[in-house]
Amino acid sequence: MERRSVILGTGSALPPTIVTNAELEEQLDTSDSWIRERTGIRERRIASPGVKTSDLAFEAAQAALLSAGLTSADIDLVIVATATPDDTFPATATRVQARLGIARGAAFDIAAVCSGFIYALTVADSLLKTGQFQRALVIGAELFSHLLDWEDRTTAVLFGDGAGAVVVEARIGDRGILAASLHADGRHGDLLFVDGGPGSTGTVGKLRMKGREVFRHAVQNLASVTEEVLDDAGFKAADLDWVIPHQANARILEATARKLGLPIEKIVMTVDRHANTSAASVPLALDIAVRDGRVKRGDLCLLEAMGGGFTWGAVLLRY
Repeated sequence: MERRSVILGTGSALPPTIVTNAELEEQLDTSDSWIRERTGIRERRIASPGVKTSDLAFEAAQAALLSAGLTSADIDLVIVATATPDDTFPATATRVQARLGIARGAAFDIAAVCSGFIYALTVADSLLKTGQFQRALVIGAELFSHLLDWEDRTTAVLFGDGAGAVVVEARIGDRGILAASLHADGRHGDLLFVDGGPGSTGTVGKLRMKGREVFRHAVQNLASVTEEVLDDAGFKAADLDWVIPHQANARILEATARKLGLPIEKIVMTVDRHANTSAASVPLALDIAVRDGRVKRGDLCLLEAMGGGFTWGAVLLRY
């Protein structure tokens, strides 16, 4: 038996404010039917002024700990995947760590945009299997509403706010992470990016995207990395019980399923209710599917995502 990183519990957090497509019609040159036909999105959650990414991350972390039957005293590694940190520094993970009352181990952020949670989970897996840490909180949390140009109808309708978290522990057994693969290709950075920010540019930036090109790369890259992790672990797409993908666009999810020969019923979709929550979308969708009974212990699950950079990756696990 191998030592594998097992998900012990899941949690999520969503702002209470729901913004429907009909409400966006009032401020943008768009329509509910146009948004639904092209993206599958019906509504999204938008955080109130004053809410920080760490607030949502903390709430999701608490829910994951409760789900796992553990307390913050059991955690010695906190990783937050986010493109919208509270501040330039310190890391949002350290703020979550402090609010949870954890004063040991390590805490840091990972910035890989929509692929952030996949990157963070893979890093946590590597660190846990060495024995350096016992249990990790891996969180994806975003306030993407802060990055949107609310006059740009091509991007403003696509994103929402939220957070998802998992508690992970390395154990001997047949459950846990079976394979993982991460990729990046910075040559395509100009297809999905923020044109400024709190870094060396010293400017305030907004999200910009060339949607058609991103769609094409997403379908190809996600199908390729999925086949890669399946091959590594000795499985085929038909063996999967569930695919829990990044919730960017229903059409991308449907196209990826077709490319892999998977029935759409095996794809967990929350994009209609949450829109694209970037690094939060995979753990948020996983938590929804665990809590509604779809994902059960022993199920073979594939988590995958692609984001700006480009970055992309996949994790195959036995839940």
